[in-house]
Amino acid sequence: MTLPALGSISSPVSRLAPEKVAARAGRAGRLRAGFGSRFFVALLAGLVWTGPAWWDHRFIYALPAWDLVVVLVWLADLLRLPKPEAIEVAREWARPLGLGEKNGVTLRVRSAGPGAVWMSLEDDLPPEFNPLEPARAIQLGAAAPATFTYSVCPGARGDFDAGGVYLRYESPLRFAERWAFADLRQRVRVYPSLRESEQSTLYLIRSRQIELEKRLMRKTGAGREFESLRDYRSGDEPRDICWTATARRGKPITRTYQVERSQTVLIVLDAGRLLLAKVKPGPAERARGGIVLNKLDHAVNAALGLARVALYSGDAVGLTAYARRIEAQLPASRGTPHLRALVESLAQVRGELVEADHERAAGYLLATQRRRCLVVWLTEFAETAATPDVIESASRLLRRHLVLFVAITQPELHRLAARKPSSVREGYRYVAAQEMLQRREALLGRLRRQGALALELEPQQVPSGLVNQYLEIKERSLL
Repeated sequence: MTLPALGSISSPVSRLAPEKVAARAGRAGRLRAGFGSRFFVALLAGLVWTGPAWWDHRFIYALPAWDLVVVLVWLADLLRLPKPEAIEVAREWARPLGLGEKNGVTLRVRSAGPGAVWMSLEDDLPPEFNPLEPARAIQLGAAAPATFTYSVCPGARGDFDAGGVYLRYESPLRFAERWAFADLRQRVRVYPSLRESEQSTLYLIRSRQIELEKRLMRKTGAGREFESLRDYRSGDEPRDICWTATARRGKPITRTYQVERSQTVLIVLDAGRLLLAKVKPGPAERARGGIVLNKLDHAVNAALGLARVALYSGDAVGLTAYARRIEAQLPASRGTPHLRALVESLAQVRGELVEADHERAAGYLLATQRRRCLVVWLTEFAETAATPDVIESASRLLRRHLVLFVAITQPELHRLAARKPSSVREGYRYVAAQEMLQRREALLGRLRRQGALALELEPQQVPSGLVNQYLEIKERSLL
């Protein structure tokens, strides 16, 4: 296995950023223009003529004359403002949108009008993006465009509709203002945490894979993966002779083989109701804005990290996500286009508020994946008196596949079991937590005795724990 370079890891997802959109502004509703703040100040200033009118009624005629002058100034100021069609607005995204990651959005405004204007912008983005300061006032010159950059932090995966940009602008005189709307509507996709998967897997690859390659013993002749050519030796099988190389060199040449180290990894995601439990953000999540994720979000992030490591290690990676039915399915494959397809599929995995049909998922896997592979099952199970269906379903796969069963536990459960009770009520909670943990460990121990690799990890530990276990499987050639 060769160690991938940093550039090769980031390149497949660098083209996932939403496209830049640009449009000329148009009318914002029925009204095109309005009155600026100084227009009303000037009207109020005209009321000073009502004071002398108490003594000389001729001053009362000055008030409508003043108002007429103010209206004429407003009309002249309005005509100086550029029309909405003379303003062009563009929206640019700094990079692909990742779940719980801050990303920059830039609005570029260009005016074909003759003078400078003061403009207020407001970008209409979905509330799931948690936009920070989506509105701002800027000064727009006649020659150079103005830019406005703010941040978003998406709190959900999937496809969302971004709206247009609302404009309100006025001249430095601020007697009149125009209203406009730039139609920048577009469909934007939020992916799993791309940055988290890259940062976590890069360290693990560089720290463990180099050491692994140094300690792996290459066994020639034990497999059927071609390694090299050498001179024929007594005892070599005739079927291993390379006749083309023998003809070129004029002496018998034998092919040598090594144990196959490129296998198939099938990631199975449970999208049932148990994976929709919210997880309190840890220190890293709070530093990124405190977006509250559920277990499924953490499982999707971990699946992406594992897929990237497995693909760059030479393995073929497939994906199956299910709840009551199979929601997403990608056959195992390799290459950068397949990584792109995995990212797109993981972005659209949504949980359902129903119990997942684990038996259907196991039957589907047995029917579609007949060759032995590594099945990484990311799930959770309820603490019931009977054996959970997911345990029984995972046991069915063990006759044909190597199963890595990962149960994503609730962090509060371990905290309750580790905290010493100080009251009777806390004592009941402590005993209940201990019984639940013992029950979970017994179920996982049953899978281990049947030959599965079973882990119980907290949501924040799943990405690193999953990759570590995968690299250990590769190192020990368990598959």
